[in-house]
Amino acid sequence: MDMLIGQTGAKKRPGPAASAHSPARGPGGGAAGAAPEAMIIDGTQQTFMQDVIEASRSVPVLVDFWATWCGPCKQLTPALEKVTRAAGGRVKLVKVDIDANQALVRQLAQIGLPLQSVPTVAAFWQGQIADLFQGALPESEVKRFVESLLKLAGGAMPAADLLAEAKAAMEAAQFEEAGGLFSALLQEEPENPAAWAGLIRVLMALGQEDQAREALEQIPPAIAEHAEISGARSALLLAEEGRRASSQLGEFERRLAADPADHQARYDLAAALNASDRRAEAADALLHIVKHDRAWNEDAARLQLLKLFEAWGLTDPTTLSARRKLSALLFS
Repeated sequence: MDMLIGQTGAKKRPGPAASAHSPARGPGGGAAGAAPEAMIIDGTQQTFMQDVIEASRSVPVLVDFWATWCGPCKQLTPALEKVTRAAGGRVKLVKVDIDANQALVRQLAQIGLPLQSVPTVAAFWQGQIADLFQGALPESEVKRFVESLLKLAGGAMPAADLLAEAKAAMEAAQFEEAGGLFSALLQEEPENPAAWAGLIRVLMALGQEDQAREALEQIPPAIAEHAEISGARSALLLAEEGRRASSQLGEFERRLAADPADHQARYDLAAALNASDRRAEAADALLHIVKHDRAWNEDAARLQLLKLFEAWGLTDPTTLSARRKLSALLFS
């Protein structure tokens, strides 16, 4: 898959296609900056024109039509509020009690918005109804509804939200989707180390190691030594070492069976085991070398362990376990 990802101040670079998320700016290109809580209000028939119609000319407005007797409304409204807060001022939520505003309900019916059932949520943009849904949707569906509205208005969800989505897609092995999200985030924040690291790991997962190396070369110097970047760089180097070693795994095991003190064979075996995602075994092989000959090959086993920790992540369970064992060996 050969796509191009644009970035401010840098030449285009290879990677998965960017998602439909556009840079997190307010509708019309301006930066969004309103306080999230100020974007959730109660509306009335007297303020509807100002709070909804006029406001929607600068920011998308969701109108939650609800009633005190409506059970599903009690489920939907909190989800709407949560998604609105997450949008960081890029969308406004106006809550309208239909029983307290019956004249407004009659007026809306005359313009093609009959409120025969609640909850009903109408999205307004540029003074017009852009979309609507009825019934209590789950939070994930509400989020998708709001994202569609923001894309229509030329905005996007905040960077932190994009990053969380990208990481979730990565964990679910949805690498194409994750790559698009990381790419979109990089267009918004060119010096986001987590997004760069995520993109590199996505390219590796897709078997595009050449593009991963090109991405590494494009990382801004200011963040080149960030822990996230170092981890991705180590993961790429270890993948290359592991690929070479994997074809000889059986040979390393035979050499160790014949001579348990063959540290080079054990060192190479660790690379092959890591490439097969046998992390604990890879760590144990290197720990064995540290235990029996700490200075072997200029401390190569310990240094390789540190690369593994970077590649796996400092909070990975295998990293935490192996680090404790390494500390016990070094400080015993």
